[in-house]
Amino acid sequence: MNPGHDERTPAAAKHGDEATLASMGYSQELFRGMGAFSNCALSFSIICILAGGITSFHVGFCAVGPAAVGIAWPVAALFSLAVAATMAQIASAFPTAGGLYHWAALLGGKGLGWFTAWFNLAGLVTVLAAINVGTWRFVVSSFFDGNDPGPWVQFGAVSTIALSQILINMMGMRVIDPVTTFSGYWIMGVSAWIVALLFWHGSFQHPSLLFEYQNFSGLPAGDSQVWPASESIAWMFFLAMLLPAYTITGFDASAHAAEETRDAAIVVPKSIIRAVAISGIAGWILLAIAVLTVADTQHIANQGEKAFATILEQAIPSHLLLPTFGMIVFAQYLCGLATVTSASRMAFAFARDGGLPFSGWLRQVSARYQVPVRSIWVVAIASVLFTIYADLYATIAAACTILLYVSYVMPTFAGLLAHGRTWTHMGPWQLGIWFKPLAILSLLGSAGVLIIGMQPPSEKAGWVVLGFSVLLGLAWLLGVRKSFRGPPVDLRSLQDQRP
Repeated sequence: MNPGHDERTPAAAKHGDEATLASMGYSQELFRGMGAFSNCALSFSIICILAGGITSFHVGFCAVGPAAVGIAWPVAALFSLAVAATMAQIASAFPTAGGLYHWAALLGGKGLGWFTAWFNLAGLVTVLAAINVGTWRFVVSSFFDGNDPGPWVQFGAVSTIALSQILINMMGMRVIDPVTTFSGYWIMGVSAWIVALLFWHGSFQHPSLLFEYQNFSGLPAGDSQVWPASESIAWMFFLAMLLPAYTITGFDASAHAAEETRDAAIVVPKSIIRAVAISGIAGWILLAIAVLTVADTQHIANQGEKAFATILEQAIPSHLLLPTFGMIVFAQYLCGLATVTSASRMAFAFARDGGLPFSGWLRQVSARYQVPVRSIWVVAIASVLFTIYADLYATIAAACTILLYVSYVMPTFAGLLAHGRTWTHMGPWQLGIWFKPLAILSLLGSAGVLIIGMQPPSEKAGWVVLGFSVLLGLAWLLGVRKSFRGPPVDLRSLQDQRP
């Protein structure tokens, strides 16, 4: 699957990276100093099993109970790995900050690239909103015993979080790189700490509990139901798969940081695969151990958003509980910080090709810090504003998941059609004969995510995606198709340059 690695010095790798970038029509504007671990840690930090895995825990558990972790999680994680693998092969061939946008434009034409860019950028903005709202909701459920202080306090808290993430990102990769590396270690360390505490203090049930289906739809009773009551356990199982689908997103971050990564054509695809695989395994272990400490599953389902926090409260001694909650909150904050990095690079790359309003202004890079400062501000502010429309966490999470997975499969679809035809020169990392079957699996699975992600009480997400699609279609027909130039070098010219 992976040919031999050309062990070059960092200077040689950097020179090769810049030559590859120049062949695609771009100059080196961003600071290229990120190593292999940091690039992987960027995607791993955005996936962040301590963010989505915890703040979305009730989405799965309140559908089919323990089976949401024991069965739904590994099934959906394998699907995410298939999506990541197909993305990785394309990333190896075209290592640019534009990532999905650039791939779709090269493989399927500038129109597909333009639509992909908007879906991906909107997905990154809404996932940032979901992360920061989820962080605040976890603070409320764990430190304030679930006593919600109201939407305006939430808006103020999310705004404050986003502002601090902007300021740190503005310091450039010389700061972000070590922070990202630290984030990867922190997430794994805190996950191991929680597992150790549960092992030491928890009272365990039989492992067969993980494979039990329990219909908890309609809970908690009243207006705070996670899912409306349903008699269909099969349908609830599909809804439970949104837990891992919500969590394992954002792995395109490694691609968006390609122009800041040494030896990107090899490092980026490996990072995408590793981030998804490690997150899938570590997340399953963490959540499975937590579920196995639960004696009364219906009581946990009745807690709604507070479900995971309640598990910890029941198993961990009180003097260790608040420090553990604090560690989790800090991991979630780092997740949002990494998302600002990824989203701003996507916005910068799209603006560089004239795809955004005020592109000339947005694409500017700070001469001192070598980061797209204006793009950093815009994506973070947009994420905060989105929370005004969709203040419910489930709606925000559903919207970002749908938008991201649509953007993930658009270049995959184009790559499937172009593979071996117009796209004949692959990158140094490739899947060989497995690319096409995995691409087909990715397309089918993403269609399922689209359907289940729009179900009540997250139907607002469907309206977000539908309205967004209509607006994009009108904009394209009314003039963008003529004014948008797309990437400076097309696929045919790029393939002709390569041996």
